[in-house]
Order: sequence, then structure tokens, then C-alpha cells
Amino acid sequence: MKNNTNIPRSAFRIPSSPRALVLTGFGLNCDWETTYAFELAGAEARRVHINQLLMGEKIGEVARLDDYQIFAFIGGFSWGDDHGAGVIFAAKLLYNLGEEILRFIEKGNLVIGICNGFQAMVNLGLLPALDGDYRSREVALIGNDCGSFRDQWVHLKVETSSPCVFTRGLENLELPVRHGEGKFFAEESVIKKLEQKNQVVVRYADREGKAAKGSFPENPNGSLNDIAGICDSTGRVFGIMPHPEAFNHWTNHPDWTRLKEHYRRRREPYPQEGYGIQIFRNAVEYFK
Repeated sequence: MKNNTNIPRSAFRIPSSPRALVLTGFGLNCDWETTYAFELAGAEARRVHINQLLMGEKIGEVARLDDYQIFAFIGGFSWGDDHGAGVIFAAKLLYNLGEEILRFIEKGNLVIGICNGFQAMVNLGLLPALDGDYRSREVALIGNDCGSFRDQWVHLKVETSSPCVFTRGLENLELPVRHGEGKFFAEESVIKKLEQKNQVVVRYADREGKAAKGSFPENPNGSLNDIAGICDSTGRVFGIMPHPEAFNHWTNHPDWTRLKEHYRRRREPYPQEGYGIQIFRNAVEYFK
């Protein structure tokens, strides 16, 4: 399906607060944090079990994508990552909701995939969607080069030339990763296209915000070109391995006590939220 980017925004009724569907179930475990992050950003967010979406069960109303403007594939370990991270998750959606998800994107809505959600999206072909093809799998997220699960905070450089809706106004981020299969991999020709089309959104970096150039642990998994997140050509479909929802308050950061002393000595007010919230706020602002 080729995505139609010329659909007028006025053709769709957008509520005062956009509604975000946070998909959960079967090993996905970041639903509460993601819902909270969207709510902090000003969205009306609901946790929806995958079976409710697939079977049309009621949660006060029928759970259907048409009632939402933002679709979130969250992190966790769907189906225990059997057969590969996000593989069963993607197959479940493909054969039950594949066409519905494509229509959701075509309408001009937003989709975000975080960690396991990103893995599912690349398996579905929703990313990178080169040349508007949302069906073909062209990239993969494979086992970390270090051979082990990584749970650490990473520095990220945001590519400001990217059309990504979710990272507007951002240049650098610090977020946690927690995955065993996070290495971004693709054929050289695909990587070249992603770079040329500015679809690389965030890269692993050092403390100064410079590209990690593959060095460990700055690049925690060996991702090619330090790629930590990509988007489609419209910037409305975004996948990222680090967890922005896990930095929803400034005390989530491992150095928060040192930062507290820094603010106290400078007589500056303490922050009220973590930097990850801006990614969700950008999604909300898009509909305003």
C-alpha cells in the first residue's frame, strides 16, 4: 500500500485531546508507563489488551483503531520472544489486523513502537516503509554483539533533518535500554536509502552527543551506523529501541540525587518530568 500524504487534516475529526491506544498483553510490560507518559503529555490514553482489539471485546465501548489517533506498540517480551523478538506479536497482528493498521496509517494518524514494539513493527514491514511500502520486511533487530542482555542508560543524538513528528525540537536525549536483541541490521543498500531519505531518527552517542561509531558500551548492541530509531518517510511512524516512557520523571535517572544537589546549589527549581515525555508531547501537539 502506498501511503497517501495528501489527505487534508480537515477531513478527520480530531478530539481536543488525541486518543492513544496502548496495546498490551502476553508478555508486554510497559503499558502503565507508556499510558502515564501519554497522559502527562496531554493525550487520553487507554491500555487495550491485544485480544480486546482482535476480538472486538468491550472496554466500555468497542476497542477499535478507528477510535484513536495514536497507536503505541510497547516494550516487553511478547510471547517470551519465542521464534525471535516481536515475531509472534507481528504475526498475530498481521493476520488479524494487517489491513486495518495500514488504513490507520493512511488516514494520517501516528504510530510509535518502543523496544519490543519496534521489533514487531519491522517484522510487520511498517518500518522503514521505503517508497511507501508498508508490507515488506527490509530491516531487522538481532542479537546484541556483546552476546548478553543490556540494561543501561544511553546517550542519543537526534537527527534534526529527520521528518519524525515525535522528535521535533530535540537534539540530544538520555534514555534507558533493556534488550537482548537490539542490534539494528540491514543490507548496505537499505542503510544507504535510509540515510539518503533522512529516515534515521536517533543514533547512539557518547556523553558529548557525538556518534558512538560502534564503540561499546555507548553503542550497547552493535547497531549499524549507531542506529537506535527510524521513521517512515512521512515521519508519522516511528520506532525506537531505548525507552522514552521510562524517563517520565526526573528521578528516574540514576544520577538524580546528584542532579538534585546541582539544582539546590544553583537555587533552581527541580524539574517536574523526565526528558522522555517530550517525545509523547510532540505526538499530542501534532494534532493541535
